[in-house]
Amino acid sequence: MAGPVVVVGDTLLDRDVEGVVNRLCPDSPVPVLDETGYVDRPGGAGLAAVFAAAQGAEVVLVTALADDAGGARLSSLLTAAGVQVYPLGLAGATPEKIRLRARGRVLLRHDRGGPPGDPGEPSDAVLRLLATASAVLVSDYGRGVARQPALRAALADTRAPVVWDPHPRGPAAVPGVHLATPNEAEVRELVPTPPGGSRLATASRGAQGLRRRWRAGAVAVTLGGDGALLCHAGSTPLVVPSPAAAEGDTCGAGDRFAATASVALARGALVSEAVQEAVGEASAYVANGGVANALPPPAGPAPVSVVSAGDGVGVASAATVVARVRAAGGTVVATGGCFDLLHAGHVATLQAARQLGDCLVVCLNSDASVSGLKGPDRPVIPQGDRARLLAALSCVDAVMIFDEPTPHAALSWLRPDVWVKGGDYATGAGDTSALPEAEILRRWGGHTVVVPYLDGRSTTAMIDAARSTGGRSGDACCAASAGHAAAEPGPPAGAGPADAAARATDRRLTDTVPPPGASTRRPTSSDGTR
Repeated sequence: MAGPVVVVGDTLLDRDVEGVVNRLCPDSPVPVLDETGYVDRPGGAGLAAVFAAAQGAEVVLVTALADDAGGARLSSLLTAAGVQVYPLGLAGATPEKIRLRARGRVLLRHDRGGPPGDPGEPSDAVLRLLATASAVLVSDYGRGVARQPALRAALADTRAPVVWDPHPRGPAAVPGVHLATPNEAEVRELVPTPPGGSRLATASRGAQGLRRRWRAGAVAVTLGGDGALLCHAGSTPLVVPSPAAAEGDTCGAGDRFAATASVALARGALVSEAVQEAVGEASAYVANGGVANALPPPAGPAPVSVVSAGDGVGVASAATVVARVRAAGGTVVATGGCFDLLHAGHVATLQAARQLGDCLVVCLNSDASVSGLKGPDRPVIPQGDRARLLAALSCVDAVMIFDEPTPHAALSWLRPDVWVKGGDYATGAGDTSALPEAEILRRWGGHTVVVPYLDGRSTTAMIDAARSTGGRSGDACCAASAGHAAAEPGPPAGAGPADAAARATDRRLTDTVPPPGASTRRPTSSDGTR
C-alpha cells in the first residue's frame, strides 16, 4: 500500500454491560439487571478503524471528539488499538451506545449524547492524508462528519478508491465512489421500491437505483447471513453467498464488512474480490461470537478522577476548562510529565507554559505509567498527591491523569493549540522536528514549543541525594533542588559501571526547567515524561 487506509466518520463510545437477572423490580414488572462487569470499545467509524488496523493496515481515523470523558476514553481506546487519530472538534457530548446484556443476549439498548453536534474544520494534515491514501472508508453514522464541506470536497478529489458505508440520516455519497455498502434495510429506505418482489429482486433494484443516483462504481447490499449482492455496471448482479450459516451477535458485522473491503481495495483487489473477502470475514466474525471476541482485551480502566469534581483534577475538570477557553476564542496550552517530587524547575516550566495561552492543562503520568518508565521504585509520590499539588499552583488550570507510556492519546482528545516541553532545543542544540509530540500536534494544526529549564534541578538527583544521606534527607534535598553539588552524589559503595550508567541516563531523562535568563543544557526526555 502506498499510503494509509483512512477511515472518515462518526465515532461512538460503545459499552456492553453484563449482568444477571434474578428478580423483577418491585415497583414495575420489569427485570432487574445486577451488573457484573462492563467493556468499553470504540463504535461506529472507530470500530471500523480498529477492524482495519487488526488486518495489518496502517490506519488513520478522521473523526470528531467531544470535550468530555467519553471523548477522552475513545482516544485512549483507539490509540491502544494502533489507530492514528486525526481529531476534529465536536460541539456537544460524545454519543454513547450502551447495551444491557444477560447470558449473552441484549435486554435493552440505551443511547445517550443528545442531538448531533457540528464537527470542526479539518486541518491541512487531514486534507493531505485524503489525497495520498491507499483507500478511504467513509463510515457514516448520521451524526455530521460525512456532511462536513471541506471533507466532502477532499473525498471527491482523492484518487484513492472510496468505500461509502451509508446511513439513512446521512448525506448522499460523493459522486464517483468505488463501492457503497448499505444493508437491506438501508437500501430500502434510501431507494423505496414497489412491494411484491422477491428479496433478491428488491435488493437488486434498490442497489441499481442507488448506484445511478450516486454515480457509484458499484453497490454491495449486505444480506445478513445470506452474504451480499453486488451490482455494478453490468446488468446482471453478482450474488456472493456466505461460506457458512452463522447465528449470533451481529453488532459490528457491517463495519467488519466495510473495513475488510476497504483494506482489500487498498491492496489492489478488484471490487468483486473485495466483496467476496468481506463476506467471508463478516460471516466468520458473527460465527466466532461477534464483537465480544473480535477485539483485543480492554486497553485499561476508564480515566480516573482522583479527587472530587471542581478541584481542577480529572477529565471532567480539563474538559470544562478547555471548552470555556475555546468558546471564548482563546489558546489552549498543555504540558505533561511525571512531576514526581515537585521542585522549582517544574514550577518554572509551568509558569512559562501558562504565559503562552489562556489556560494550562497538565497531562500527568499515572503511577502505573511512571513505574513502567522509571522502574518499580517510582513514583515516590502517588498520583493523587501529585495531582493535588499541581492543581494547587496558580499557573495550572486543570490536571488530567493518563495511564499510557506517552501522552499521545490524551493529546488527541485535548487538541491543545500549544504543547510545551522543557529543554535546550530553542538554543539550536536540538532538532524540534524530532520531538515525538510534534507530529501529533500537526494533526489538528497545533504547535510544539520548548522552554529553557533551571540548571541543576532534578527529581532523580533529589532522590539520590536523600538516599545517600542514609535518611538525613532535608539538607540533601534542599541542595539538590537548588542545584548545589550535594544534589549530584557519587555512586554508593559497591556500585558497578552499569549502576552509574543507569543513574546518568536517568538524570539525562529528568526534566528541570525555565525562567527567563536561566541557563540551558540538555533536552528533556523524548516521551515527554519528567
